[in-house]
Amino acid sequence: MSSKSTSVASASTSGSISENATVDSKIEVPKDDAEIIWEHGISIDGENAIQCKYCDQIIMGGLYRFASHLLGSEHGGEACGKDVDDEVYEDEGEDEDEGEGRKCVGVGKKRKANNVGGESFDFEDIFKKKRGGSIASGDNNNIEEEACRAIARFFYNNAIPMKAVKSMEFVQMCAMVSRCGVGFVPPSFDEIRGKYLREEVKLVNKALEDHRVQWKKTGCCVMVDGWTDKKKRSILNLLVNSVNGTFFLKSVDASDMLESSEKLFKMMDDVVEEVGEENVVQVVTDNTAYFKAAGEMLMEKRTRLYWTPCATHCIERMLEDYEKKIPVHEEIITKGKKITTFIYSRASLISLLHKFTQGIDLVRQGITCCATSYLTLYCLHETKGALRTMFTSEAWKSTQFAKTSGGKIAEDVVLDKEFWKNVTNCLNGANPLLDVLRLVNSIDEPATGFIYEAMEKAKDEIRRGLFKGGTDSFSFMPLWEIIDERWDKRLHGPLHAAGYFLNPQFHYSHRFRDDAVVKYGLHDCIKRMVADPEERAKIEIQLDDFDKRANYMGHPEAIRTARIEIPSVWWRAFGEGLPELQKFACRVLSLTCSSYGGERNRSAFEMVHAKRRNLLWQKAYNDAVFVMANSKLAVEKARRVVWRNGKIEATRYLKSQRDVIADLYDEYGVGDEDEDGDEDEDQMEVSD
Repeated sequence: MSSKSTSVASASTSGSISENATVDSKIEVPKDDAEIIWEHGISIDGENAIQCKYCDQIIMGGLYRFASHLLGSEHGGEACGKDVDDEVYEDEGEDEDEGEGRKCVGVGKKRKANNVGGESFDFEDIFKKKRGGSIASGDNNNIEEEACRAIARFFYNNAIPMKAVKSMEFVQMCAMVSRCGVGFVPPSFDEIRGKYLREEVKLVNKALEDHRVQWKKTGCCVMVDGWTDKKKRSILNLLVNSVNGTFFLKSVDASDMLESSEKLFKMMDDVVEEVGEENVVQVVTDNTAYFKAAGEMLMEKRTRLYWTPCATHCIERMLEDYEKKIPVHEEIITKGKKITTFIYSRASLISLLHKFTQGIDLVRQGITCCATSYLTLYCLHETKGALRTMFTSEAWKSTQFAKTSGGKIAEDVVLDKEFWKNVTNCLNGANPLLDVLRLVNSIDEPATGFIYEAMEKAKDEIRRGLFKGGTDSFSFMPLWEIIDERWDKRLHGPLHAAGYFLNPQFHYSHRFRDDAVVKYGLHDCIKRMVADPEERAKIEIQLDDFDKRANYMGHPEAIRTARIEIPSVWWRAFGEGLPELQKFACRVLSLTCSSYGGERNRSAFEMVHAKRRNLLWQKAYNDAVFVMANSKLAVEKARRVVWRNGKIEATRYLKSQRDVIADLYDEYGVGDEDEDGDEDEDQMEVSD
C-alpha cells in the first residue's frame, strides 16, 4: 500500500462516499454479503483483523476492507496476490445473460451500507469489478488523489503553514492513521485539549527529570531571553541550558518588570530556586542597566553563581556601533541597501538578477539585524561580477527601470570601483565578529571555553585583514576601540578566562597566554563556585598536574584528542585522576554564553499572555506552549556547529535558540483576542 493511500484511509473513504461525509464508524457490510465474505478469511480479532486464506495477509479495518482486498480495489490496499476471482465472484446466470460475465457477491441486489455523514451509498459501486481490470467507482478512480486533496484543503482552510508537511510529526501522524484502517475516528476537540495534552506534558516533564539529573552533574545556565510581541508587550522566555541541551521552562509577561531592577531580581531569583541553586552556575540576560543591577543583586544573594551579559547581544551592539560610528561602514551599508531594495521591489528585475547570478540571491538572513546587513554585503561581494555584467547588459538597458533615478543610482553604485574596495574593507572588519557571533549563538555546543580566544583572534584578523586590504596601517584602531568598549567593560568575565585556561585545545598550545587576567578569572571562579576550602585546595594542587599532563592526561589518546574533542567531553574522559578539578572544569566548560538569537516575532507565545477569564483555558495554552517549545528544542539539538582547532565546522545548519522558538510562529499560530479582550474559546487555535 502506498504511503499516500494509507495515510488518509478514513478521509479517502469518506471522499468516495460523499463530499461532506464523515466516517464515524466502520462501514457495515450487509449480512448476506458478510456470510459469503467470511468463507474466504480467518478471524484473528473479530472483524478488526482478518487473515486472507489465499495469501495469508492480515487485513485490518473490518469486512469491508477485507472484501476490497479480495477484489483488489484501492479500499483494501494491496490486492490479494492469488487468483481468487472464481471464489469471490458468483455466476448469476439465471438472472443475467451469460455474456455479461460474473459479478461480485451481492451485486444482483442494490444494498445500502450504514449511513455515513447523513447519506447512504450504493454497496454495488464499491464491489463492482471488471474482469481483468481495476475498480471503477465513478468520480473516485483515484482515491489517493482525493485523499491528498482533502489534506491540502485542511491546510489551506485552517491557515496551517505548508512547511508543516516536512515535520516528522506529520509523517508519523499519517503512518499511524493508515495503520488504523477504515473507520478511524480522529480525536475530539476535548481530547486534544485535555487527555492528549496532559499525556504530552507528562512526557515533557519526564524529559525534564533527565535534564535535572544532568544539571546536578555538570551544572547549568539559566537563560533569560527578552523580546517584544506585536502588541508591544515585553516577553521573557526562561530556559535552562546544559550539556543535555536547552529546556524551556516558561514564558512571562515582563512589561512591568523591565524598568525595575527589584522585580527583575525577584523573577531571576525565583527561577534559580526552581532549578536549584546548587545546580546553577550562571544566569545570562541582556546587558541593560536594569538587568545589570538585578544581576548584581542576584550574585549578592546567591554567592555561588555568576550573572553574565548575553554575548550575542554585546556583539550585535559592536556591529551596530560599526555602522553608527565609522562613516565608511554607514555609507557602504546604505548603498548596499539601495541596490537590494531597488531590485527586490520589482519582480522583473529579480528574474533578470537570477539569470545573471545563476539563481543566487543578494540578501541573506543573519542571526541579528546588523549581522543581516553585513551578510548582505558579503552576498553583494560574491556576486560582484554578475552584477556588473547585468548593469552593463542590453537586457538591463532595455528595461524601463534603467532610465529611472533609482535605476541610475543602483547602476552607478555597482559600477563604482571605490564602492567594491570599501565593501571589502567593511567585510574585513566585520567577518571576524560574525564568526564569533555564530560561535556564541550555538544552543548545544558550549562556548564559554572558546569566547576568550575567539575575541582575541577576531581582533588580530581585523588588523591583518585591513592591512592586506591596502588601508592605513592604523585603520583598525577605531574598530578595536569599539570592540574593547563592549568586551573589556561589559562582556568579559571570570568564567570566560577560566574557560580559556581549562580548555585543553588552548592550554597545551604554544600560544597559550597564562597572563594575570586569565589567572585572576580562574581563581575568582574557584573561590566563588567551590564552597569547601579543602576542595578548593585540592583543585589548586591539581592545576599543576593539569599543566604537566599527569595521570590519564598524558595518555596518547588524551594528547591526540585534546585539540579536537569538545572540552567538557575531554575532561569527562581523561580527568578521572583529578576528580575535584574535573568536576570544576566540567561545570565551567559546559556553559553557554548567550540567550539571544535572531530578531523574529514569536507570536506563538502571545496566546500564553492574552488576558482570559477562564483559568482552565490559560492552563491549556501554557501547557501547549510548554510542549511545543521543548519539542522543537529537542529536534534542533541534532543540528550543531562544532568549534575545533580555532575554526567553525558547520556540519549542519545551526539555528539559534531564539530562531528555534521563533519557528513556532511559522508552524503554529495564536488565538487572536476579540476586541473586548476575550478570545474565541470555542476552539483552541494553534495554527497561524
